[in-house]
Amino acid sequence: MSRERRSFLSLGAALGAAGLAGCAAPVPAPGAAQPTGAPALPRPGPGLARLPLGRWTVSSVSDGSFEMPLREGFVRNAPLGQVQAALRDAGLPTDRISIPLSALLVDTGANRVLIDAGTGGFGAPTSGRLLVHLEGAGVDPASIDTVLISHFHGDHINGLRDRQGNAVFPKARVLVPAAEWNWWMDDARMNAAPIAQRGAFTAVRRVFAPMAASVERFVPGRELLPGITAVAAYGHTPGHTMFMLTEGGQRLLYWGDLTNVAALFVRNPDWAVSFDMDADAARRTRRRVMEMAVAEGLLVAGFHLPRPGVGRLERRGRGYDFAPLSG
Repeated sequence: MSRERRSFLSLGAALGAAGLAGCAAPVPAPGAAQPTGAPALPRPGPGLARLPLGRWTVSSVSDGSFEMPLREGFVRNAPLGQVQAALRDAGLPTDRISIPLSALLVDTGANRVLIDAGTGGFGAPTSGRLLVHLEGAGVDPASIDTVLISHFHGDHINGLRDRQGNAVFPKARVLVPAAEWNWWMDDARMNAAPIAQRGAFTAVRRVFAPMAASVERFVPGRELLPGITAVAAYGHTPGHTMFMLTEGGQRLLYWGDLTNVAALFVRNPDWAVSFDMDADAARRTRRRVMEMAVAEGLLVAGFHLPRPGVGRLERRGRGYDFAPLSG
């Protein structure tokens, strides 16, 4: 077992035991009896790390990463030199960007829930590892009964359907933000979009058109499953949504794409990444959510946070620092 996985598990156990002693039963140890009818808990392994949240088990599952050269304009409202200085200060390369990809798997005992579906191998060759890591953890895609989607960018939805058009999670209910559906499934909007942007609309139709009748659309504030509530976080996309997980007195906020590179946009929440569709709204949302996370001491998880993809925020000057769980 790697040092990262040992650290993640040890601190996760400490949070479950010390943080809320007596409030909830511990997560069963590997090999222990599970509730009748429940699938076996995922095994920690390469690309998957897990922690208890009350009686639930939450697993961060890597889908790989995106790698790209750093160019002027990646941060819309900061010069390249300033961006490079921020990367240098974080001990990262200054000529390229690495963006990690991590979905969240939540085992509640009653449900096995996947939050965001990954690239499905439609992205860079360094991505598309979600199914490999699920298989390595002993998780059958058919055991996932619910998939929650934060927004409709390809790295979050393409993994729902393989290249042959088959559903990857064949027994899962698929729940999506209504605002995302209304935006991306609007044919008039797609036809009016610049040619370079139409591929995103096409990807949405490839994934969702075959299951349009069964896709469930939700609005913010709704409890989608017991203990899992949708929270609006508009700006990155028109219907970008977070999910608050609450169990046994503990809370974890999965914030989707609130940030893409923690060293840049957690430390400088007023910077705007080129992927944000409404940069001003995204900056306001980012600042509000991060301040809430610090003030309320939330555990946070994100699709693009550094592995293991779960941690806490701390104030750092006019911004924040992301501290991944570690021993």
